Amino acid sequence: MQHRIVVLGAGYAGAIAAGRLAKRLRREDVAVTLVNAEPDFVERVRMHQLATGQDLRLRPFREMLGGTGVELKLAQVTGVDVERRSVAVTGGNGAEELAYDTLVYALGSGWNAQGVPGTAEHAHEIAGRPGALRLRERLARLDAGQPVVVVGGGLTGLEFATELAEARPDLDVALAVRGGLGDWLSPKGRRHLRKVVDGLGITVHEHTAVTEVAADRVATADGTSLPAAVTVWTTGFAVHPISAATALEVTDGGQIVVDATMRSVSHPDVYAVGDAAMAAGPGDKPLRMSCASGTPMAWQAADAIAARLTGGKLPNVPLRYFNQCISLGRREGLIQYVTADDRAVRAALTGRSAAVYKELVCKGAAWAVANPTLGMPTRRRGVVRDAARTDAAVGTTV
Repeated sequence: MQHRIVVLGAGYAGAIAAGRLAKRLRREDVAVTLVNAEPDFVERVRMHQLATGQDLRLRPFREMLGGTGVELKLAQVTGVDVERRSVAVTGGNGAEELAYDTLVYALGSGWNAQGVPGTAEHAHEIAGRPGALRLRERLARLDAGQPVVVVGGGLTGLEFATELAEARPDLDVALAVRGGLGDWLSPKGRRHLRKVVDGLGITVHEHTAVTEVAADRVATADGTSLPAAVTVWTTGFAVHPISAATALEVTDGGQIVVDATMRSVSHPDVYAVGDAAMAAGPGDKPLRMSCASGTPMAWQAADAIAARLTGGKLPNVPLRYFNQCISLGRREGLIQYVTADDRAVRAALTGRSAAVYKELVCKGAAWAVANPTLGMPTRRRGVVRDAARTDAAVGTTV
Protein backbone atom coordinates (compact mmCIF):
# COMPACT_ATOMS: atom_id res chain seq x y z
CA MET A 1 0.00 0.00 0.00
CA GLN A 2 1.09 3.57 -0.64
CA HIS A 3 1.90 5.78 2.31
CA ARG A 4 -0.80 8.46 2.32
CA ILE A 5 0.43 12.01 2.87
CA VAL A 6 -2.26 14.68 3.07
CA VAL A 7 -1.29 18.36 3.03
CA LEU A 8 -3.92 20.85 4.22
CA GLY A 9 -3.68 24.32 2.72
CA ALA A 10 -1.86 25.48 -0.41
CA GLY A 11 -0.32 28.73 0.64
CA TYR A 12 3.43 29.15 0.31
CA ALA A 13 4.26 26.60 3.02
CA GLY A 14 1.70 23.93 2.12
CA ALA A 15 2.26 24.02 -1.62
CA ILE A 16 6.05 23.94 -1.28
CA ALA A 17 5.89 21.06 1.21
CA ALA A 18 3.61 19.01 -1.07
CA GLY A 19 5.76 19.52 -4.16
CA ARG A 20 8.98 18.82 -2.33
CA LEU A 21 7.59 15.58 -0.86
CA ALA A 22 6.48 14.40 -4.28
CA LYS A 23 9.94 15.02 -5.69
CA ARG A 24 11.72 13.38 -2.76
CA LEU A 25 9.69 10.15 -2.72
CA ARG A 26 8.83 7.52 -5.33
CA ARG A 27 5.29 7.80 -6.64
CA GLU A 28 4.66 4.08 -6.34
CA ASP A 29 5.42 4.33 -2.63
CA VAL A 30 3.52 7.46 -1.59
CA ALA A 31 0.34 9.32 -2.50
CA VAL A 32 0.57 13.06 -1.86
CA THR A 33 -2.76 14.91 -1.74
CA LEU A 34 -2.90 18.70 -1.47
CA VAL A 35 -6.25 20.02 -0.16
CA ASN A 36 -7.16 23.62 -0.94
CA ALA A 37 -10.40 25.56 -1.32
CA GLU A 38 -9.22 27.58 -4.33
CA PRO A 39 -7.87 26.32 -7.67
CA ASP A 40 -5.27 29.09 -7.96
CA PHE A 41 -2.23 29.93 -5.89
CA VAL A 42 -2.73 33.19 -3.99
CA GLU A 43 0.36 35.39 -3.69
CA ARG A 44 -0.48 36.63 -0.23
CA VAL A 45 2.50 38.99 -0.20
CA ARG A 46 0.83 40.93 -3.03
CA MET A 47 -2.62 41.45 -1.51
CA HIS A 48 -1.92 45.16 -0.99
CA GLN A 49 -1.36 45.43 -4.74
CA LEU A 50 -4.58 43.60 -5.55
CA ALA A 51 -6.58 45.78 -3.15
CA THR A 52 -5.29 48.99 -4.72
CA GLY A 53 -6.41 48.06 -8.21
CA GLN A 54 -3.52 46.12 -9.72
CA ASP A 55 -4.23 42.91 -11.61
CA LEU A 56 -2.17 39.91 -10.57
CA ARG A 57 -1.19 36.97 -12.72
CA LEU A 58 -3.37 33.90 -12.28
CA ARG A 59 -1.38 30.86 -11.15
CA PRO A 60 -3.51 27.68 -11.47
CA PHE A 61 -2.27 24.86 -9.28
CA ARG A 62 -2.82 22.29 -11.98
CA GLU A 63 -0.20 24.09 -14.05
CA MET A 64 2.15 24.94 -11.19
CA LEU A 65 2.14 21.42 -9.78
CA GLY A 66 1.95 19.63 -13.10
CA GLY A 67 4.38 16.75 -13.29
CA THR A 68 5.15 16.74 -9.57
CA GLY A 69 2.86 13.84 -8.73
CA VAL A 70 0.79 15.92 -6.30
CA GLU A 71 -2.97 15.26 -6.46
CA LEU A 72 -4.94 18.49 -5.97
CA LYS A 73 -8.18 18.14 -4.00
CA LEU A 74 -10.40 21.23 -4.27
CA ALA A 75 -12.31 21.27 -0.99
CA GLN A 76 -12.85 23.16 2.24
CA VAL A 77 -11.37 21.55 5.35
CA THR A 78 -14.07 21.30 8.02
CA GLY A 79 -12.38 19.17 10.66
CA VAL A 80 -9.38 17.06 11.61
CA ASP A 81 -9.53 13.92 13.78
CA VAL A 82 -5.95 13.18 14.80
CA GLU A 83 -6.94 10.08 16.75
CA ARG A 84 -8.60 8.44 13.73
CA ARG A 85 -6.09 10.03 11.32
CA SER A 86 -8.77 11.50 9.10
CA VAL A 87 -9.70 14.88 7.65
CA ALA A 88 -13.26 16.02 6.96
CA VAL A 89 -13.68 18.12 3.81
CA THR A 90 -16.51 19.56 1.73
CA GLY A 91 -16.04 19.99 -2.00
CA GLY A 92 -17.61 19.23 -5.34
CA ASN A 93 -18.54 15.72 -4.18
CA GLY A 94 -20.12 16.96 -0.97
CA ALA A 95 -18.83 15.94 2.45
CA GLU A 96 -15.96 13.44 2.46
CA GLU A 97 -13.32 12.01 4.77
CA LEU A 98 -9.68 11.66 3.75
CA ALA A 99 -7.57 9.13 5.62
CA TYR A 100 -3.87 9.82 6.10
CA ASP A 101 -0.74 8.16 7.39
CA THR A 102 1.11 11.49 7.61
CA LEU A 103 -0.60 14.88 7.83
CA VAL A 104 0.98 18.23 6.99
CA TYR A 105 -1.15 21.00 8.49
CA ALA A 106 -0.68 24.30 6.66
CA LEU A 107 -4.05 26.05 6.91
CA GLY A 108 -2.33 29.31 7.75
CA SER A 109 -4.00 32.36 9.21
CA GLY A 110 -6.53 35.10 8.60
CA TRP A 111 -7.00 38.58 9.90
CA ASN A 112 -7.24 39.27 13.62
CA ALA A 113 -9.84 41.80 14.76
CA GLN A 114 -8.22 41.81 18.23
CA GLY A 115 -11.67 42.00 19.82
CA VAL A 116 -11.95 45.73 19.10
CA PRO A 117 -15.63 46.76 18.90
CA GLY A 118 -16.90 47.45 15.40
CA THR A 119 -13.90 45.98 13.61
CA ALA A 120 -15.64 42.89 12.25
CA GLU A 121 -18.62 44.94 11.10
CA HIS A 122 -16.92 47.99 9.61
CA ALA A 123 -13.23 47.35 8.89
CA HIS A 124 -11.69 45.80 5.78
CA GLU A 125 -8.84 43.28 5.72
CA ILE A 126 -6.28 42.09 3.18
CA ALA A 127 -5.21 38.80 4.77
CA GLY A 128 -6.56 36.91 1.76
CA ARG A 129 -7.89 37.37 -1.75
CA PRO A 130 -11.63 37.67 -0.90
CA GLY A 131 -10.94 40.49 1.56
CA ALA A 132 -8.56 42.24 -0.82
CA LEU A 133 -11.14 42.10 -3.62
CA ARG A 134 -13.88 43.49 -1.38
CA LEU A 135 -11.60 46.35 -0.37
CA ARG A 136 -10.63 46.95 -4.00
CA GLU A 137 -14.28 47.36 -4.94
CA ARG A 138 -14.93 49.72 -2.02
CA LEU A 139 -11.91 51.90 -2.76
CA ALA A 140 -12.92 52.20 -6.41
CA ARG A 141 -16.14 53.90 -5.28
CA LEU A 142 -14.39 56.54 -3.16
CA ASP A 143 -14.44 60.11 -4.36
CA ALA A 144 -11.39 62.35 -4.21
CA GLY A 145 -10.57 63.71 -0.78
CA GLN A 146 -12.25 60.96 1.21
CA PRO A 147 -10.32 59.63 4.23
CA VAL A 148 -8.90 56.13 4.54
CA VAL A 149 -7.44 55.02 7.87
CA VAL A 150 -5.00 52.10 7.96
CA VAL A 151 -4.71 50.62 11.44
CA GLY A 152 -1.43 48.85 12.19
CA GLY A 153 2.17 49.84 11.60
CA GLY A 154 3.64 46.42 10.80
CA LEU A 155 4.75 45.26 7.37
CA THR A 156 1.21 44.78 6.07
CA GLY A 157 0.05 48.19 7.20
CA LEU A 158 3.09 49.99 5.81
CA GLU A 159 2.87 48.23 2.46
CA PHE A 160 -0.82 48.87 2.02
CA ALA A 161 -0.75 52.52 3.14
CA THR A 162 2.13 53.44 0.82
CA GLU A 163 0.69 51.42 -2.08
CA LEU A 164 -2.67 53.16 -1.73
CA ALA A 165 -1.19 56.64 -1.34
CA GLU A 166 0.87 56.13 -4.49
CA ALA A 167 -2.00 54.65 -6.52
CA ARG A 168 -4.64 57.10 -5.26
CA PRO A 169 -2.97 60.43 -4.39
CA ASP A 170 -6.45 61.98 -4.43
CA LEU A 171 -7.39 60.19 -1.20
CA ASP A 172 -6.58 61.33 2.35
CA VAL A 173 -4.58 58.35 3.67
CA ALA A 174 -3.78 58.10 7.39
CA LEU A 175 -1.83 55.47 9.31
CA ALA A 176 -2.54 54.73 12.99
CA VAL A 177 0.30 52.88 14.75
CA ARG A 178 0.43 51.76 18.36
CA GLY A 179 4.12 52.66 18.75
CA GLY A 180 6.47 54.84 16.76
CA LEU A 181 6.59 54.65 12.98
CA GLY A 182 8.93 51.78 12.09
CA ASP A 183 10.29 51.69 15.62
CA TRP A 184 11.76 48.20 15.07
CA LEU A 185 13.90 49.39 12.15
CA SER A 186 17.45 50.69 12.14
CA PRO A 187 17.97 54.49 12.19
CA LYS A 188 18.63 54.42 8.43
CA GLY A 189 15.50 52.36 7.86
CA ARG A 190 13.35 54.68 9.97
CA ARG A 191 14.66 57.76 8.17
CA HIS A 192 13.89 56.33 4.77
CA LEU A 193 10.44 55.14 5.82
CA ARG A 194 9.61 58.60 7.18
CA LYS A 195 10.85 60.24 3.98
CA VAL A 196 8.67 58.02 1.78
CA VAL A 197 5.59 58.33 3.98
CA ASP A 198 5.89 62.11 4.14
CA GLY A 199 6.51 62.32 0.40
CA LEU A 200 3.31 60.38 -0.28
CA GLY A 201 1.31 62.71 1.95
CA ILE A 202 0.34 60.04 4.50
CA THR A 203 -0.73 61.37 7.90
CA VAL A 204 0.81 59.26 10.67
CA HIS A 205 -0.80 58.98 14.11
CA GLU A 206 1.92 57.49 16.30
CA HIS A 207 1.43 55.96 19.75
CA THR A 208 -2.24 55.60 18.89
CA ALA A 209 -4.37 52.69 20.02
CA VAL A 210 -7.66 52.29 18.15
CA THR A 211 -10.44 51.30 20.56
CA GLU A 212 -13.50 51.28 18.29
CA VAL A 213 -14.34 51.23 14.58
CA ALA A 214 -17.51 52.81 13.22
CA ALA A 215 -18.81 53.11 9.68
CA ASP A 216 -17.33 56.59 9.23
CA ARG A 217 -14.62 56.94 11.87
CA VAL A 218 -12.28 55.25 14.33
CA ALA A 219 -11.97 56.13 17.99
CA THR A 220 -8.65 56.09 19.84
CA ALA A 221 -7.66 55.55 23.45
CA ASP A 222 -6.97 59.25 24.02
CA GLY A 223 -10.49 60.21 22.93
CA THR A 224 -9.60 61.33 19.42
CA SER A 225 -11.98 60.55 16.56
CA LEU A 226 -10.39 60.00 13.15
CA PRO A 227 -12.71 60.31 10.13
CA ALA A 228 -12.66 57.20 7.93
CA ALA A 229 -14.76 56.50 4.87
CA VAL A 230 -12.82 53.21 4.82
CA THR A 231 -10.91 51.57 7.66
CA VAL A 232 -8.31 48.90 6.84
CA TRP A 233 -7.31 46.65 9.75
CA THR A 234 -3.78 45.19 9.61
CA THR A 235 -2.86 44.58 13.25
CA GLY A 236 -1.82 40.96 12.97
CA PHE A 237 -3.05 37.49 12.06
CA ALA A 238 -5.05 34.77 13.78
CA VAL A 239 -4.52 31.11 12.92
CA HIS A 240 -7.25 28.95 11.40
CA PRO A 241 -9.50 27.75 14.27
CA ILE A 242 -9.57 24.06 13.29
CA SER A 243 -6.29 23.25 15.07
CA ALA A 244 -7.66 24.38 18.44
CA ALA A 245 -10.59 21.97 18.05
CA THR A 246 -8.29 18.95 17.74
CA ALA A 247 -6.39 16.94 20.35
CA LEU A 248 -3.10 18.43 19.13
CA GLU A 249 -1.00 20.40 21.58
CA VAL A 250 -1.46 24.04 20.62
CA THR A 251 -0.58 27.44 22.05
CA ASP A 252 -3.17 29.79 23.53
CA GLY A 253 -3.41 31.34 20.06
CA GLY A 254 -4.09 27.99 18.38
CA GLN A 255 -0.69 27.38 16.78
CA ILE A 256 0.43 23.75 16.72
CA VAL A 257 3.53 23.20 18.87
CA VAL A 258 6.24 21.48 16.83
CA ASP A 259 9.83 20.31 17.26
CA ALA A 260 12.84 21.25 15.12
CA THR A 261 11.60 19.05 12.25
CA MET A 262 8.13 20.69 12.29
CA ARG A 263 6.63 17.56 13.84
CA SER A 264 3.82 17.89 16.38
CA VAL A 265 5.11 17.30 19.90
CA SER A 266 1.88 15.49 20.81
CA HIS A 267 1.02 13.56 17.62
CA PRO A 268 4.11 12.46 15.68
CA ASP A 269 2.21 11.61 12.49
CA VAL A 270 1.26 15.29 12.17
CA TYR A 271 3.53 18.08 10.93
CA ALA A 272 2.68 21.77 10.90
CA VAL A 273 4.25 24.52 8.81
CA GLY A 274 3.78 28.21 8.17
CA ASP A 275 1.57 30.43 10.30
CA ALA A 276 -0.19 27.37 11.73
CA ALA A 277 2.93 26.23 13.63
CA MET A 278 4.72 27.44 16.71
CA ALA A 279 8.37 26.72 15.95
CA ALA A 280 11.46 28.04 17.67
CA GLY A 281 14.22 29.87 15.84
CA PRO A 282 17.60 31.11 17.10
CA GLY A 283 17.66 31.62 20.85
CA ASP A 284 14.38 29.69 21.13
CA LYS A 285 12.57 32.79 19.89
CA PRO A 286 9.27 31.91 18.14
CA LEU A 287 9.34 32.36 14.39
CA ARG A 288 7.09 35.16 13.20
CA MET A 289 4.15 34.58 10.90
CA SER A 290 5.55 35.31 7.45
CA CYS A 291 6.52 33.85 4.10
CA ALA A 292 10.12 34.20 5.28
CA SER A 293 9.35 31.65 8.01
CA GLY A 294 6.91 29.43 6.14
CA THR A 295 9.15 28.50 3.22
CA PRO A 296 12.10 27.10 5.22
CA MET A 297 9.63 25.42 7.59
CA ALA A 298 8.12 23.63 4.59
CA TRP A 299 11.55 22.49 3.40
CA GLN A 300 12.37 21.22 6.89
CA ALA A 301 9.10 19.30 7.28
CA ALA A 302 9.21 17.72 3.81
CA ASP A 303 12.82 16.63 4.18
CA ALA A 304 12.15 15.24 7.68
CA ILE A 305 9.15 13.23 6.48
CA ALA A 306 11.13 11.88 3.53
CA ALA A 307 14.06 10.96 5.78
CA ARG A 308 11.89 9.13 8.28
CA LEU A 309 10.11 7.17 5.55
CA THR A 310 13.26 6.22 3.66
CA GLY A 311 15.64 5.64 6.54
CA GLY A 312 17.68 8.70 5.65
CA LYS A 313 19.37 11.34 7.76
CA LEU A 314 17.11 13.90 9.42
CA PRO A 315 17.65 17.53 8.33
CA ASN A 316 19.43 19.74 10.81
CA VAL A 317 19.25 23.13 9.12
CA PRO A 318 18.82 26.02 11.57
CA LEU A 319 15.92 28.33 10.76
CA ARG A 320 17.08 31.93 10.75
CA TYR A 321 16.35 35.35 9.24
CA PHE A 322 18.46 37.54 6.99
CA ASN A 323 16.31 40.56 6.17
CA GLN A 324 12.84 42.07 6.19
CA CYS A 325 11.61 43.14 2.76
CA ILE A 326 9.13 46.02 2.63
CA SER A 327 7.62 47.48 -0.52
CA LEU A 328 6.69 51.16 -0.22
CA GLY A 329 4.71 51.52 -3.42
CA ARG A 330 5.96 50.44 -6.83
CA ARG A 331 8.97 52.76 -6.92
CA GLU A 332 10.30 52.65 -3.36
CA GLY A 333 11.31 49.90 -0.98
CA LEU A 334 13.19 49.10 2.18
CA ILE A 335 15.29 46.03 2.88
CA GLN A 336 16.15 45.94 6.56
CA TYR A 337 18.96 43.50 7.33
CA VAL A 338 18.52 41.62 10.59
CA THR A 339 20.24 39.22 12.95
CA ALA A 340 19.43 35.51 12.86
CA ASP A 341 16.68 36.09 15.45
CA ASP A 342 15.14 38.97 13.45
CA ARG A 343 16.56 42.06 15.19
CA ALA A 344 17.47 45.01 12.98
CA VAL A 345 21.14 45.81 12.37
CA ARG A 346 22.48 49.11 11.03
CA ALA A 347 22.61 48.07 7.38
CA ALA A 348 19.59 48.70 5.15
CA LEU A 349 18.97 48.94 1.42
CA THR A 350 16.60 51.71 0.35
CA GLY A 351 15.03 53.36 -2.68
CA ARG A 352 14.55 51.94 -6.15
CA SER A 353 17.11 49.17 -5.61
CA ALA A 354 15.15 47.96 -2.59
CA ALA A 355 11.92 47.98 -4.61
CA VAL A 356 13.54 45.81 -7.30
CA TYR A 357 14.94 43.50 -4.60
CA LYS A 358 11.50 43.06 -3.03
CA GLU A 359 9.92 42.36 -6.41
CA LEU A 360 12.50 39.65 -7.07
CA VAL A 361 11.76 38.13 -3.66
CA CYS A 362 8.03 37.99 -4.46
CA LYS A 363 8.66 36.40 -7.84
CA GLY A 364 11.10 33.97 -6.27
CA ALA A 365 8.55 32.90 -3.66
CA ALA A 366 5.99 32.09 -6.37
CA TRP A 367 8.65 30.28 -8.40
CA ALA A 368 9.49 28.17 -5.35
CA VAL A 369 5.90 26.91 -5.20
CA ALA A 370 6.11 25.59 -8.75
CA ASN A 371 9.72 24.42 -8.32
CA PRO A 372 9.90 23.17 -4.72
CA THR A 373 13.40 21.67 -4.96
CA LEU A 374 14.77 25.02 -6.16
CA GLY A 375 16.33 23.58 -9.30
CA MET A 376 18.12 20.72 -7.57
CA PRO A 377 18.11 17.34 -9.35
CA THR A 378 15.13 15.13 -8.54
CA ARG A 379 16.20 12.55 -5.99
CA ARG A 380 13.27 10.24 -5.36
CA ARG A 381 13.98 7.54 -2.80
CA GLY A 382 12.10 4.38 -1.99
CA VAL A 383 10.09 4.09 1.19
CA VAL A 384 11.36 1.55 3.70
CA ARG A 385 8.22 -0.45 4.35
CA ASP A 386 8.90 -1.27 7.98
CA ALA A 387 9.83 2.34 8.62
CA ALA A 388 6.64 3.60 6.95
CA ARG A 389 4.46 1.26 8.97
CA THR A 390 6.18 2.15 12.23
CA ASP A 391 6.10 5.87 11.51
CA ALA A 392 2.40 5.79 10.63
CA ALA A 393 1.48 3.71 13.66
CA VAL A 394 3.45 5.32 16.47
CA GLY A 395 5.50 8.11 14.94
CA THR A 396 8.87 6.63 15.80
CA THR A 397 11.82 8.55 14.41
CA VAL A 398 13.73 6.40 11.95
